[in-house]
Amino acid sequence: MRNTRTLRTPGGLSLRTDVRALTVVAVLLLAASAASVVLIGTGDFPISFGDVLKTLAGNGTAGQDFIVNELRLPRVLVGLLVGASLGLGGALFQAISRNPLGSPDVLGLSQGSTSGALVVIVLMSGSATQVTVGALIGGLLTGLAIYLLAWKQGVHGYRLVLAGIGVSAIVTAVNGYLLTKADLVDATRAVVWMTGSLNGRDWSQVWPLLALCAVLVPLVLANARGLRMMEMGDDVSYALGVRVERVRMLLMVSAVLLTAAATAAAGPVSFVALTAPQLARRLTRSPGPNLVPSLCMGATLLVTADWASQRAFGADQLPVGVVTGVLGGVYLLWLLVTERKAGRI
Repeated sequence: MRNTRTLRTPGGLSLRTDVRALTVVAVLLLAASAASVVLIGTGDFPISFGDVLKTLAGNGTAGQDFIVNELRLPRVLVGLLVGASLGLGGALFQAISRNPLGSPDVLGLSQGSTSGALVVIVLMSGSATQVTVGALIGGLLTGLAIYLLAWKQGVHGYRLVLAGIGVSAIVTAVNGYLLTKADLVDATRAVVWMTGSLNGRDWSQVWPLLALCAVLVPLVLANARGLRMMEMGDDVSYALGVRVERVRMLLMVSAVLLTAAATAAAGPVSFVALTAPQLARRLTRSPGPNLVPSLCMGATLLVTADWASQRAFGADQLPVGVVTGVLGGVYLLWLLVTERKAGRI
């Protein structure tokens, strides 16, 4: 039996809480905060943990204030927001498709955003802002194509995954073609962007992503009950009063926006959307969509991977997408071995 508590308000409302899930969320928030402070203090000009906290509180020197608040804090905030967006978007897709592989990486949304960015880089030689807009548009168009191809009197998980895999293969081929048409400078720029990186991120990337999360996260959480009911099947959900197609459409649009915006801000950072919900579910041991734990896990994974990309390989600093790709691949291999030993595959 799960360790749950029911909170009641004087007005007669009640809220059932899962103690283990709340504990996991609290630990992940603490870990993400600690990793963020360590990451802010990391660099050619190292700053101690305590001095970072003092500077964030407004008590640092002029030099520390410039390094922390102007150079490093925006990068860390982008990392937290991108990780949270990918974690939440991955949890939504996996819950909607009722498939642990139903993540933006597999469904082709990240590749669609990459196509939008490549069109701007290769064909238009656009600025960084135009590349961001192109990636966002590419992700939205890819999400729309997947939804329309999977539609047949509603969208079901099996068709959604198959449509996503097919679209992903097509878009990947388009990306390869665009790279062959680029000159050396644009091709180099495109490959760096496709790796997924937080280098050079500033406040101009923070505010749009923060505004989008401020709108979409409460919207998604407000429909969490309907999503939980939908995991039992459409017929049961209809019987319980859930407007299935309306909720599914709303949450899919939210997931596409979160994924496209994250990709536009940092490039196609791989495996975070796939692994964060799985790790969150294993920690909470909850069968539900685990939206908040997945969000927190995604943020923690990305800032930790960014620290590893800067410090774990000596003088060589890697793009964060390389580290998440290695960690994600190791996790998938471990999962495969575990499932095989358990006799489930």
